[in-house]
Amino acid sequence: MAEKKKAFTVLVDGLINENPTFRLLLGMCPSLAVTTMAKNGLGMGAAATFVLVGSNLVISLIRKIVPDKVRIPAYITVIAGFTTMVHLLMAALLPELNKQLGIFIPLIVVNCIIFARAEMFAQKNGPLLSVLDGIGMGAGFTLAITAIGSVREILGAGTWMGIPVTVDLFEPAIMFILPPGGFLAMGFLVALFNKLTKKKKEDNGECETGCGLGCPGCSKAANGGEA
Repeated sequence: MAEKKKAFTVLVDGLINENPTFRLLLGMCPSLAVTTMAKNGLGMGAAATFVLVGSNLVISLIRKIVPDKVRIPAYITVIAGFTTMVHLLMAALLPELNKQLGIFIPLIVVNCIIFARAEMFAQKNGPLLSVLDGIGMGAGFTLAITAIGSVREILGAGTWMGIPVTVDLFEPAIMFILPPGGFLAMGFLVALFNKLTKKKKEDNGECETGCGLGCPGCSKAANGGEA
């Protein structure tokens, strides 16, 4: 039962508690550069998830036989291998999307989310948990950048996934599909995400990181649920 609970926690952490985009603020380059459309965010997230899951699995399997002196080059080689796979697959099967995402697909190899999970998680845990961590982090990243892309596309172009959705409702603000709009959408969504997750933790009597007993949620937990 404890193992199942740990596996579930690892899977959910990437979506909420350790969301790489909204919570840890990792992978900002693709989060801002490719999210002019929702489908771009979805495609980028799917590609990153493929690399995350594959590299986490392989690194977890080889972690005990790779010497510390060559650990980082070995991990980068593994990540580069999966990045090359996903790049070739997208070029063959989804050429239009691959063209839209451009250089950011090959740049997955230096995405700090991928290497961070290899160093912080995959090299310390078994294959199953490492795969679940990759799925959770990949799903969290995908949902986050798809949300950013959706906001920017709807407000900036009046469409979602290329389908008109704001006809006769308002005039699209082109600023949102330009670089300044990326920062605006990102900032508002990060603030909203953290506000909602903080409120949920306080309602459950949990402490925010670095909060201590001064927070309302922590005070309730310390007093058996009473304020």
